[in-house]
Amino acid sequence: MKIYDDLAAFVAVARAESFTAAARQLGISQSALSQTIRNLEARLQMRLLSRTTRNVKPTDLGQQVLDAAEHRLADLASDLNRLRGMSAKPAGTIRISASPQPTEAILWPKLAPLLAENPELHIEIDSNAALIDIVGDRFDAGVRLGEQVEKDMITVPIGPQERMIVVAAPSYLERFGTPRHPRDLTEHDCIQIRMPTAGAPIPWEFQKAGQEINVRVSGRIICNNKFMQIDAACRGLGLTWLLEEPNVNQRISTGELTTILDDWCEPFPGFHLYYPSRREHSHAFRMVIDRLRWRGD
Repeated sequence: MKIYDDLAAFVAVARAESFTAAARQLGISQSALSQTIRNLEARLQMRLLSRTTRNVKPTDLGQQVLDAAEHRLADLASDLNRLRGMSAKPAGTIRISASPQPTEAILWPKLAPLLAENPELHIEIDSNAALIDIVGDRFDAGVRLGEQVEKDMITVPIGPQERMIVVAAPSYLERFGTPRHPRDLTEHDCIQIRMPTAGAPIPWEFQKAGQEINVRVSGRIICNNKFMQIDAACRGLGLTWLLEEPNVNQRISTGELTTILDDWCEPFPGFHLYYPSRREHSHAFRMVIDRLRWRGD
């Protein structure tokens, strides 16, 4: 690794434009650093630095070597850190932002065993329905439905396809009738959803054979709580539109709720872990990604 050390010394001098400052940074004597640069120039058979009594500057060839060396050294450092991490036990804190649904159904069931296996690993999950800026809020990753993820993020599927469904209590449908088309929802009492970062309640989205319809519904109840949505619907207080999941399916199987407009409720990409593109990730973060990755199980 002698050439690696010599090039690193050259980069330090060129960036500091001073043998004194670079020697202090590297923790060696100025004379030893000067000898290192002379040996490197002799090995490469080119003059790398222009030295005067006032400053030190790269020559034209030295500037080209500097540009190439910085990139190569950075790549080598990254690879060495990655390989070092692969041999080490995962440690550190991984912060993830996710809404309650994937937290309960996906993240915790898969990450709890990982924590038990790795005592040095720490995981923080902010279970929040708000669509936040994971970079600005210093999260390592976030979880959203596939179609909601920003295009400049790396995404990893962590669950199957999902489906939004419309449900109501049989008692409500007996009193007010059953909608046959999404546009009919405007004539019904609907339990609306307002996300924490949204102003107005969100429209209900439907798709059938390539045709998409967004309907702005109205009603006496607005919430962002899944339990409240389901309970209000079971009490016959209105129709609600929510993600299909085991608790809802159980209410459907017992007859407490009935699905409507099924042919307009097509599946879409499910939950994805997403994170910004970076050159390097910790061993712990790569292990979390691998544990969460959806493999059709």
